[in-house]
Amino acid sequence: MKKKILVVFLVFIFFSCSNSKKIRLTFLDEYTIKDSIQFQSSILGGFSGIDFSKDNYYLIIDDVNKPRLVTSKITIKSDTISSIIFQNVIFLNDSITPFYEKKHLDLESIFIDADKNEINFVSEGSIYKRKKPLVFVTDFSGHFKYEYSLPRSHKNLNNIKHNAVFEASSKSVQKNGFWVAMEGVLKSDGEEPSFHKTTSPIRITFFDKQSKKATHQFAYHLEPISKPAKGNINLNGVTAILEHKENHFFIIERTYQSGYGAYGNIVRIFEANINEETTNVLEIDSLRNFEYKPLKKRLLFDFKNVKNRLKDGIIDNIEGITFGPKLSNGKSSLILVSDDNFQIYGKQLNQFILLEIDEN
Repeated sequence: MKKKILVVFLVFIFFSCSNSKKIRLTFLDEYTIKDSIQFQSSILGGFSGIDFSKDNYYLIIDDVNKPRLVTSKITIKSDTISSIIFQNVIFLNDSITPFYEKKHLDLESIFIDADKNEINFVSEGSIYKRKKPLVFVTDFSGHFKYEYSLPRSHKNLNNIKHNAVFEASSKSVQKNGFWVAMEGVLKSDGEEPSFHKTTSPIRITFFDKQSKKATHQFAYHLEPISKPAKGNINLNGVTAILEHKENHFFIIERTYQSGYGAYGNIVRIFEANINEETTNVLEIDSLRNFEYKPLKKRLLFDFKNVKNRLKDGIIDNIEGITFGPKLSNGKSSLILVSDDNFQIYGKQLNQFILLEIDEN
């Protein structure tokens, strides 16, 4: 009898392990466009977010003087990016409400709500100018509709570091809300990533579409900086997230270090997930002295391993991620995009990356 029970237990373990699929990402292609291309009274560049909806790709352009987005068609053939055709520029301007005039629109992420026919934006504002971060919604003409109420942890501007605020967003696969991630660490939560291991949590917040409020918030720990310092800037933060199944995310961490010229970026993609043990920290003001469980994470992909397949060996300032089309083998794909900062910091690329998602 004991032997039978043991056999059944071992069979159960075997099938449990065989059914738990692990995701791998494979590099397929890179596509770059020239910098400073003039298009419909606008300059193409500064692509800080991307989303796909109804056969179109929507790219946000990070320009505080002329906040805007551009629609495009991205064609994939033989598992490569064969063309990117830009179609239309939509400027965020509105003569009906004073919303845009009173805010600082440093746009960092975008996603389309096809069910409500709306465009959702994430802006990190300007801490130096005392302008709060924003999560807001427009129609497809760029006219303001409404904004979401921020959680308490994101209203205290004295506790937020400049350029370390809202940076990434993702639609929920359940379609009842969306996720917004900080780039950097709140002052009350921990230390910035350094060359030794630190406790560096950023907050990922779930916003409910019906109440227009945050209902859940979780901590995600950033990696330390792995490359030696050359200049005086050594930063690591989250620049993009994408929920690929319920409570499971692709999360991009981008390290930037001055002194390396065009080679100052380290870009890695992690898979992270929320489970029953992960702590909801929405009502917690400081994580420094609070015991909590962050998202579990594992490294999926490091661009240093494919630098010989990239233009001039450069992985640039990757800030956007979305699902691409099905590939020729039936597998899913990802499209990533970089923000070239309009070349104001030196040589950068308008870089599009195609990856394959493999589950086995």
